Amino acid sequence: MLRGEPATEQCVVIENVNFLNNADMDGKTPPPSGAPNIMMAAGGTQLDKILEDHVIEVWQFHVDWKNPARTRVTGPEKIDVAPYHYLCDGQLTTCVPQPDTDRRLDAQGDKIMARLVYRNVRGRESIVAVHSVNTTAGGGGVRWYEFRVDQNRKIALRQQGTYAPGGFYRWMGSPAIDKNGHIGIGYSFGGSPHLVGQRFAGRLANDPLGQLTMRETVLVEGEAVQTAMRWEDYTQTAIDPSDDCTIWYVGDYIKKDATSYSTKVGAFRFPGCQ
Repeated sequence: MLRGEPATEQCVVIENVNFLNNADMDGKTPPPSGAPNIMMAAGGTQLDKILEDHVIEVWQFHVDWKNPARTRVTGPEKIDVAPYHYLCDGQLTTCVPQPDTDRRLDAQGDKIMARLVYRNVRGRESIVAVHSVNTTAGGGGVRWYEFRVDQNRKIALRQQGTYAPGGFYRWMGSPAIDKNGHIGIGYSFGGSPHLVGQRFAGRLANDPLGQLTMRETVLVEGEAVQTAMRWEDYTQTAIDPSDDCTIWYVGDYIKKDATSYSTKVGAFRFPGCQ
């Protein structure tokens, strides 16, 4: 494709999957040669009114371009995690409150969000996934996981947490992993009396497991309520290739008196990453 030559396509049908996500690589170190791509999905099925689960489902996808008959998908393998309930019972449910209006926002709570991130840090292979869950405080939290991949391509949960300090709604997260294995997650933040904006939190690689220890940073505060359309489908992180440390994050918000979204882009770097 890069040379402009005719491209080929291989298609595998996977039935009864809840928004399957392909792993997206951070950094320049690839997986071992021939390793299958890892795909994950949240459990449950909103269409069947199954709104909670305690597993993340995993598939491994090997593509053989020379011999397509050997292309295969294996899975799903179900990895046990802490129980969760889809934030707001899933997508298109308009439940996140805004001040001074009855209009509520969609939370996309039924799926793992962009990106499912893979990182190879000096031979240690990690995958970070996030989705949005109900919390005991009645708002929404960012549920996040770090999985490890061993030499036999076996995937195991290393740590997990639900980030929801002080209540309100945190949802629609997007993670990244820098070259030292530090994890950053950007997400939407809102809930009355807060207008919806974008925030960011994270952890250093050697911090206590299951915690986002770096204080929450405000990227942008919302300035008006959103009434014209449903809330964004996703937010997005990206590692800057120039230093492999800087995490760029982009999300939407509403400016005062605006009738549509504005986009805010910000960059963050963890201490000790140079």
